[in-house]
Amino acid sequence: MLTWLSLLFLALFSAAAFMAGRGRALKASGGSAARLHSLPNYYGSYAALWAGAPAALLLLLGMMFGGRVEDALLQRERPAAIAGMTVDRQDVFFSDVQAVASGQAASEVTYDGDERLAFDAKVAESRRISGIVRYSLLAAAGLVALGGLLLALPRIGTEFRARNRVEGWIAGVLIACSVAAVLTTLGIVLSLVWESWRFFQSVPVLDFLLGTEWSPQIAMRADQVAGAGAFGAVPLFVGTFLIMFIAMLVAAPVGLYSAIYLSEYANRGLRSTIKPLLEILAGVPTVVYGFFAALTVGPLFRAGFNAIGAQLVGGPLDGIGQYLMQVQNQMALVAGVVMGIMLIPFVSSLSDDIINAVPQSLRDGSYAMGATKSETIKRVVLPAALPGSWPPCCWPCRAPSARP
Repeated sequence: MLTWLSLLFLALFSAAAFMAGRGRALKASGGSAARLHSLPNYYGSYAALWAGAPAALLLLLGMMFGGRVEDALLQRERPAAIAGMTVDRQDVFFSDVQAVASGQAASEVTYDGDERLAFDAKVAESRRISGIVRYSLLAAAGLVALGGLLLALPRIGTEFRARNRVEGWIAGVLIACSVAAVLTTLGIVLSLVWESWRFFQSVPVLDFLLGTEWSPQIAMRADQVAGAGAFGAVPLFVGTFLIMFIAMLVAAPVGLYSAIYLSEYANRGLRSTIKPLLEILAGVPTVVYGFFAALTVGPLFRAGFNAIGAQLVGGPLDGIGQYLMQVQNQMALVAGVVMGIMLIPFVSSLSDDIINAVPQSLRDGSYAMGATKSETIKRVVLPAALPGSWPPCCWPCRAPSARP
C-alpha cells in the first residue's frame, strides 16, 4: 500500500515537473512559443520524464525484488533453536515469521519453548528489516526523482531539442517492450525445452509416443504413497482428436448455415445486428467456456443421459441403460460441444467472407436460368466458394431441358 501511495505522489510530482519545464521554456523564450525549437509541451514532458521515469522504475524493481532482499536478510542468521529442524520445517518457520510480521495468519504449526522465543525475535527482526528496506527504497526514489528534475531543468532553453529527446524516450520504451516480448517468448521456449529434456530423461520417447496408458500420479517423496506412473500419450492424442471431431460436428453446420443465412437471406439491418452478436462469442475467454462446461453443460448432459438410461434399464436395452446411468460430467461430448460453440464465430465469419467473395454475376446467371435461391446457393454459390477452379459444366449452365 505504501508503494502504491508513493507511485501516486510520484505522478503528482511528475505533473508539477511538467508545469515547471513548460513554464521555464516559455520564460526563456519571452512568452513566445515560436522562438522555441519544440512545442512547450515537449519541454514539460522532458522534465516530467526525467523526474518520474527513473524513480518509478526504481519503485517497480523494489516491488518485484524487495521481498527477496528481505528474505535474504532475515535468513542470514538462523536461530540455534531451529537448527535441529529439517530444511522444509525451517522454510515453514520463516514463512510463518513473515506472515505474522505482515499481519497475516500463520500455519497451524505450533512453536514452544526456545522455538517460540526465536519465533518472536524473528518476527520483530522481520518488521525492522521490512521497514528499513521500504523506507530506504522510498528515500532513494525521492532522491532520484529530485535529481532527475534538477538535471532536466537547467538544460531547457530556446535551442534545446526537447522533441527529439522526448521521442528518444518513447523509442527507448518501445524497444524495451519489444525486447521484453522477445525475451519472454524465448524464455517460454527454453523452459519447455528444458522441462521436456528432463522429462524424457525419465520416460523414453517411444514409451511416451506409443504408450496406451496415461496415469501421471507418481510419488514425489520417499514417504509418499502413489503409483509408479504411466506416461503414454496415445490416450491424449485420441481424446484430442475425438473432441476436435465432435467440435467440428457442432461448429461446421451451425457456422456454415448461419453464414449462408447472413449473406444470402438476411437483410442489411438484420445482418448488422446478428453478425456482431454472433462474433461476441469469439471474444469470450476460453476459461469461461471451460467453467460453463464444468458447471452447466456437464451436469445437464449427465442428468439427460441418466434419465434416458433409467428408462432403458430392465428392458431389451438394459446394457445400454446401465451404461448411460454411469455417465459422469467429465466426458468428451461435453468438451466437444462447448468447444464447437466456441468455434462457431470463426467458422461463420470465414464462411461468410468466402461466400461474399463469389461474384454476383454467377447468382444472376443462375436466377436467369430459372433456379430458385436455395438451388442457386446449393448448386452455384457453395461450389464456387470451394477451393479450386469453377467447373465448366456446372448445373446452372445446362439448358432447362437437360436439368434432372
